[in-house]
Amino acid sequence: MIVRDAVTVNGTPNELYLFWRNVANLPRFMRHLESVQANADGRRSHWKAKAPAGQSVEWDAEVTQDMPGELIAWHSLPGADVDNSGVVRFMATPGDRGTIVQVEMQYDAPGGPFGTLIAKAFSEEPSQQVYDDLRAFKQVIEVGEVTIAEGALSGNRLVQHPGQPPEVASTATANA
Repeated sequence: MIVRDAVTVNGTPNELYLFWRNVANLPRFMRHLESVQANADGRRSHWKAKAPAGQSVEWDAEVTQDMPGELIAWHSLPGADVDNSGVVRFMATPGDRGTIVQVEMQYDAPGGPFGTLIAKAFSEEPSQQVYDDLRAFKQVIEVGEVTIAEGALSGNRLVQHPGQPPEVASTATANA
């Protein structure tokens, strides 16, 4: 399956590239990631991600193309729980009004089409994750953290809370 998505972020291509290239930053906006650890060479890394039904998947990845300020391409190495490859591009918008961050990823879901259906049922399907991750990346860069809008049931009514940092949202929900 191939997944493509993009978002415009207020930042320069080089700033956004540098943030993304530091794989330790990725779990800050990719909520499905449990951890990413870079090897000493900076080209290889070990990934651990959440999977449906409370499971985890792991793989090693290698950067196959690295063009500072422009793109990062990768592929998983043999033995991956989820074979994947892709590229993230950083393109300046006309008039220097930000950067278009575009992700194209190819992956083979464990379990084939059935595995894809299960992943969708547990909100772990990669096309939805890429969409969510890009919007969270935009928030981390522009706001400094991922904010959430949270609605909570209070008795028989829905109480809406404005977008706020997760720790504030948790407190607001507890007090609702």
